[in-house]
Amino acid sequence: MLQDEIFLTAEWRYLAMLNYEVDEGLVLPFVPAGTEIDRWNGKIFISLVGFRFLKTRIFGVPVPFHVNFDEVNLRFYVRRHERDEIRRGVVFIKEIVPRRLIAWVARSFYNENYVALPMAHAIGADGERGLTVAYRWRTANGWSAIRLKSQGVAELANEGSHEQFITEYYWGYATQPDGGCVEYRVTHPAWKVWSARSADFAGDVDALYGREFAAVLRGHPSSAFLAEGSAVRVMRGRKVRPLGLKP
Repeated sequence: MLQDEIFLTAEWRYLAMLNYEVDEGLVLPFVPAGTEIDRWNGKIFISLVGFRFLKTRIFGVPVPFHVNFDEVNLRFYVRRHERDEIRRGVVFIKEIVPRRLIAWVARSFYNENYVALPMAHAIGADGERGLTVAYRWRTANGWSAIRLKSQGVAELANEGSHEQFITEYYWGYATQPDGGCVEYRVTHPAWKVWSARSADFAGDVDALYGREFAAVLRGHPSSAFLAEGSAVRVMRGRKVRPLGLKP
């Protein structure tokens, strides 16, 4: 099947995940046809996620100067029924990468909303207390940054936990120009996570995300943690019909 053809392989590492509870009305306009908003304990979340994209290959081929880079994305969570299977997936509001070719490929193959901006990262030990992770990007209004300090030992998320809800999604969904939807599968093992001792976002995001999202992101996150990450595979996408969803 086309969806099982591997489009991209890479490693996603040191995923700093800041999660914000939001009202349904904020994300409802972005829900792709054939999917519905996924909730945890009745609550809806968006996540601002920064991470390292490493050892990247497209159709098995590394592209010079585009193998290792940073990404920051703003996303929320949906699900889709396919026969008796519930496919839990991610929808991206916007994704930031440092190189225009990466953004162009993602827009061309999936119609994902990528932009290319100057980026930087810093990852290091915070004494004996954990890791300090930061991802930064620059717009015309200056630098913005995600910063997180971890604590404790990385462990697999407990069944049914908030950490599991945020990290264990194995599908992606993207609205297409004709109003349809592309679905693609992402495979990786379950990730270990560190809890956060502190986490914050600072910067001007009005131009990137609009005032409503920016107002949420200026607040304190509802939760935050650092995921270890792993090797991943992203499959070729396929168009899906907007099937009726079961309750």
